[in-house]
Amino acid sequence: MELKSTNSTPQISIIISTYNSEAWLEKVLWSYEAQTFKDFEIVIADDGSKQPTFDLIEQMQKEVHYPIIHVWHEDNGFQKSQILNKAIVKCNADYILMSDGDCIARADYVQVHMDNREAGYFLSGGYFMLPMTISKAITKADILSQNCFKLPWLKSKGLKSSFKNNKLTATGLKEKVLNTLTPTNASWNGHNASGWKSDILAVNGFDERMQYGGQDRELGERLFNLGIKSKQIRYSAICLHLDHPRGYKNQESINKNLAIRANTKSQKLAWTNFGIKRTK
Repeated sequence: MELKSTNSTPQISIIISTYNSEAWLEKVLWSYEAQTFKDFEIVIADDGSKQPTFDLIEQMQKEVHYPIIHVWHEDNGFQKSQILNKAIVKCNADYILMSDGDCIARADYVQVHMDNREAGYFLSGGYFMLPMTISKAITKADILSQNCFKLPWLKSKGLKSSFKNNKLTATGLKEKVLNTLTPTNASWNGHNASGWKSDILAVNGFDERMQYGGQDRELGERLFNLGIKSKQIRYSAICLHLDHPRGYKNQESINKNLAIRANTKSQKLAWTNFGIKRTK
């Protein structure tokens, strides 16, 4: 379902994953209305949401400047890898940014990804986790004004002091130093990563055998095996992660995925036979 068309191909396609979380998704979509970089489309990867999500998307399309493509399949449990692959195929741009329907993007978020994109690389960002009380308190006005990204505002809502708060304030040299020194690997993180569509297709997208737990990292590991490198933008591309329960998390799925990732690494696999294209 595409509700608005553009006259030209966007410079970047942004995939947002969601599942029956329209309250959070609405906040996320308003954050993209506030972006300084405007030439993008949103492709919503919907893992089987019910009618309220359809209604929200239809309403938001009337209120935002960017086109929305709604990619949906029937609910069959946690099948994020499958719906992400379907969304990848629908992307019109040659560069893809992936995030989640619980991550509010700062106004410069898309611009940072655009400025740092480079042939032969993918970009790895992180998120700033919020507690449930602040997640609920954020309004459309807070997003459009960008108050929700300002430490004084967040602290007025109960945010505690932490080294992690540097994610929201680091600029210039400090930002570059923290990106360099962070012990976190520059992996493909489904909530904040971007890369060339041609590279993602070259590794056949996500492995659809994988459910919750590291399917995004495994995609990045195959990109590495293909010869693609990564760049760390953890302190540059900022998004706020809204809190929510994770009823789909289970150890059996995590263990299965760890075994698939171990095989990807040991066999140095760049291609999965369980991705966008299936071998017969």
